[in-house]
Amino acid sequence: MKRVMIDTNVYSLALKGDPAVADYLRKVDRIGINAICIGELLSGFKGGGREDKNREELESFLDSPRVKVHMIDTETADFYASVLNKLKSAGTPIPTNDIWIAASAFQHGYRLFSRDRHFEAVQGLILVAR
Repeated sequence: MKRVMIDTNVYSLALKGDPAVADYLRKVDRIGINAICIGELLSGFKGGGREDKNREELESFLDSPRVKVHMIDTETADFYASVLNKLKSAGTPIPTNDIWIAASAFQHGYRLFSRDRHFEAVQGLILVAR
């Protein structure tokens, strides 16, 4: 089974019709998204002029049987602590929300689909390059 967790930027690119992103997502069996990404999206929606429309599109996406929303729990927090400490030791910090996203991908056994190159600093994280 092909499973991928998406980062916020991938959701946005898919919505905008980026052909490489949309094509890849059509081919996966399971799309994971976590509460951190949803929070980032909702924050962006509030800052724009199409909040209601964007929320409606997000709800439709989340209702897909191929999409699984992952909440943040104490197990995620343990993965977060491990990722953060390894990044600190290596001297390669990344944004805090992205550490949570990486932790969630580890916790649930997903590859991570993102256009943010700083995820390359996370040891052991399997990235989708598109």
